[in-house]
Amino acid sequence: MVKKANNIKELAEKLKLSPTTVSRVLNGKSKTFRISSVTSQKVFDGAREYNYSPNRIARGLKLEKTETLGLIIPDIANPYFGSIAKTIEVEAHKRGYSIILGDSLEEVSTEAELLKLLTGRKADGIIIAPAGKKSRHIVEAEQQGIPLVVIDRFLPDTNLPYITTNNYAGALMAMEHLIEMGHRNIACIQGINGISANTDRVQGYCDALRKKGIAINDHYILGNDFGELNGYNQTRKILKMHHPPTAIFALSNLISLGILRALKEEGLKVPDDMSLVSFDEQPYSPFLACPMTTVEQPRNEIGKEAFELLLQIINDKNQENIISKKLMPKLIIRDSVKKFSISN
Repeated sequence: MVKKANNIKELAEKLKLSPTTVSRVLNGKSKTFRISSVTSQKVFDGAREYNYSPNRIARGLKLEKTETLGLIIPDIANPYFGSIAKTIEVEAHKRGYSIILGDSLEEVSTEAELLKLLTGRKADGIIIAPAGKKSRHIVEAEQQGIPLVVIDRFLPDTNLPYITTNNYAGALMAMEHLIEMGHRNIACIQGINGISANTDRVQGYCDALRKKGIAINDHYILGNDFGELNGYNQTRKILKMHHPPTAIFALSNLISLGILRALKEEGLKVPDDMSLVSFDEQPYSPFLACPMTTVEQPRNEIGKEAFELLLQIINDKNQENIISKKLMPKLIIRDSVKKFSISN
């Protein structure tokens, strides 16, 4: 017969302890109430022996908390977002929270539905990487009292707290490297126009050219989303230009994959026929036929900082202490940029 304790009172009776002591131990408050390690271990061992698990729903109603957090990202198949999600999940588990993960599929309407779902389930807080430029549904959720942190992209027309990469600085690093290697004709395949991450990266691209007195060719700035197909289609267009560039700056890891596919179909090699730098470091970047130079975003930091900021908002209603951050990326130089003479 399986031993069973249905509630704290039954477990306390079996362990010959007070229900208050058992409750304090199981809620991680042994040190606060100076409960000995021997007693604490007795409670933990007893909980396992009698198959006791707290009724989280009832406990949540009592504390007005559900110990669940929502996480909405645009594309779970993208290794960048998958890595951030994993970090947040690990951090949440350490602190006794469960994560409800939603994939918006880069659709604002799906994102809005997920926000309603998480709000209805009384999530204690939500971390969201916005799928598009519209922010009304996100602002409305925050106005309903839902603690909320934006990651990856911030929403410049709102005061929502965010943790993101310094995308401008990353683009500047990438472009300065290409220019130092002698490139003057550099294409930029961008993502979704109007999204903060894309805007800042394109601004970094343009400012790097201006600083070196290089004219900006509007025909070299092209593209409309962060996906692989965009990288492929825009590279096909680039290769048909009367004066094609010598290098391409890809504004996402998936865009760079599309670029590589298009170049391979044409029998062209990196960097001999086209130099390439990509925003986003990936596990495969060093192992490509030509190891790729990338701008590495601090994904683990983003996940950890976002989780800590969300907990701060949940536990501290004083918004003056809430600080948004743009974390610095890092340029990883490999072999995908060909050295040109300055006169190219």
